[in-house]
Amino acid sequence: MSNRIEELRKEILEKTRELVTLREAKQDFVPGQSTVPYAGRVYDADEVEAGVASMLDFWLTLGPEGAAMEKELAQFLGVRNSLLVNSGSSANLIAFAALTSYKLKERRILPGDEVITAAAGFPTTVAPIAQNGCVPVFVDVDPLTSNGRADQLEAAYVPGKTKAVFFAHTLGNPFDLGEVKRFCDEKGLWLIEDNCDALGSKYGGQWTGSFGDLSTQSFYPPHHLTMGEGGSVNIVSKAILKTCAESFRDWGRDCWCPSGKDDTCCKRFDWQLGELPAGYDHKYIYSHLGYNVKPLDPQAAIGRVQLKKLPRFIQARIDNWNFLRAQLAELEDVIDFMLPTHAKGWSPNGFEWEAGKPVVDPSWFGFMMLVKKNAKFSRTDLARALDDAKIGNRMLFGGNLVRQPAFVQLKHDSQGKAFRVIGDLAGADRIMNEAVFTGTYPGMDQEKLAYIAGVIKKVAGR
Repeated sequence: MSNRIEELRKEILEKTRELVTLREAKQDFVPGQSTVPYAGRVYDADEVEAGVASMLDFWLTLGPEGAAMEKELAQFLGVRNSLLVNSGSSANLIAFAALTSYKLKERRILPGDEVITAAAGFPTTVAPIAQNGCVPVFVDVDPLTSNGRADQLEAAYVPGKTKAVFFAHTLGNPFDLGEVKRFCDEKGLWLIEDNCDALGSKYGGQWTGSFGDLSTQSFYPPHHLTMGEGGSVNIVSKAILKTCAESFRDWGRDCWCPSGKDDTCCKRFDWQLGELPAGYDHKYIYSHLGYNVKPLDPQAAIGRVQLKKLPRFIQARIDNWNFLRAQLAELEDVIDFMLPTHAKGWSPNGFEWEAGKPVVDPSWFGFMMLVKKNAKFSRTDLARALDDAKIGNRMLFGGNLVRQPAFVQLKHDSQGKAFRVIGDLAGADRIMNEAVFTGTYPGMDQEKLAYIAGVIKKVAGR
């Protein structure tokens, strides 16, 4: 019987590979007719085979594939632990919730405490702050890097109230980790890196996501690798943060046994916590008001294959960005192009760097452009032309977040106490009004990239 099972399994996986190879055969690109998405999943028969093989075992809940991927991802980033979750947004929620744990004693974040964040970006970087009863303090962004302004951190800081900085590496461009990390260390603040758009980016030769106390990833299809839905919380060095994050991820329970395992601590019926009776089953003792945001094990099987391809994906994103930048160099009079943090300018030979600052190597999530006021076309004109040409494009996510309906209502409901703003947020407003980005993902080739550049140049009248 066992031999027949193995024969059938092998046959199923061979047929799976054959099906995927036939289905995913390269289609001819027809400019103006073929869609050019701004991002998407890049995979082959390897990922599908891994997912099907996992399904054949039918271990659905997070299990051996998940444990292996968590270990492999942590090794790649050079961090202590990685915990898989069901999305990047959940990763941000769990990372922030972990810092509210009573197990952190005097360093825990409490309702009413303030957290410094950037005014432009994706809302789920900021949402966990408000959802936990804390006060986001918005600093402005540099329009050319799209990252939070480190020079406003001091103005945002209030002794005894400010407890953390929560910044994203926007579109794969690392924020000023040198200054932000120095500031957090000096003030005794937590640092969370939202690394969802930046897996594979480097700051001074070190991977982003490995500088803060915690970092987060997203494995949604547009990102650097995909599990379909999925993400991770990365614990850089402090073991207690794994305990807290894992508890919040897994219903809030105190027990750390993985799914399907019992009595890992060898004292399952010997605990006495809270006001429970001594010997109460540790698997049903809850230290936090938590969630259940784990992904499935077949997703992790797919993610493990993607992780092996990550170096190639990173290089493709860099190459695609550089190709577009060179193709569009003649438009510098009407478009401001994104710059890596610490870069002073770009030339066909590469970037010019600020003296004494670390070199930054973005693994670009997209190719962002700011349409200048002197241009004879607007950002909306450019976005519509790209859309008409079937070229995927996006605004920089939520633009200036404080202008979003959710934050306007939050301000109204709290009588202006729900968040604070530093300065006039002119940079965030500029991004809101002028920014649009197209794709750099590994599914692009030079034919598609040249088509994108041609459409943009046509809009500019070149």
